[in-house]
Amino acid sequence: MHPSSNDELYAAIGQFFTRIPFNQQLGIEIDSLSRQQVLMRMPMRAELVGNFVQGILHGGAIATLLDVAGGAMALIGACERLNELPVAERMARLARLGTIDLRIDYLRPGRGMSFIASAVPLREGNKVAVVRSELHNQDGVLIAVGTGTYLCG
Repeated sequence: MHPSSNDELYAAIGQFFTRIPFNQQLGIEIDSLSRQQVLMRMPMRAELVGNFVQGILHGGAIATLLDVAGGAMALIGACERLNELPVAERMARLARLGTIDLRIDYLRPGRGMSFIASAVPLREGNKVAVVRSELHNQDGVLIAVGTGTYLCG
């Protein structure tokens, strides 16, 4: 991944995350990627219901969407920070990207027709990034928040 512009960088990162089969299974779509914020969405589907009596989104789907958005945010920072390295070394470091820790606070039941996750960087170091994520439904109701720590270099 050695794009010549930020637009190419964000396109490459978007393609990386949309090619992950589990993300496809959940229906995760990328709305926008930038250095300041990542926005992703996921439509509600019958397969994602966790409480069939109430018809609400499963907590695992919520955690996954927040983790994917947080991981994309960490990857953007790592790509930009490692931009000066030779391609082979940069790719070797980026291949280690992974979630070290993820804390999710479920604030309200996951009711809605679609869900939007936003992620912003809190702290970026040489090897670790901390990202704050939020999940809202289509009406802007805050469903859950998360803090993720990612190995990114």
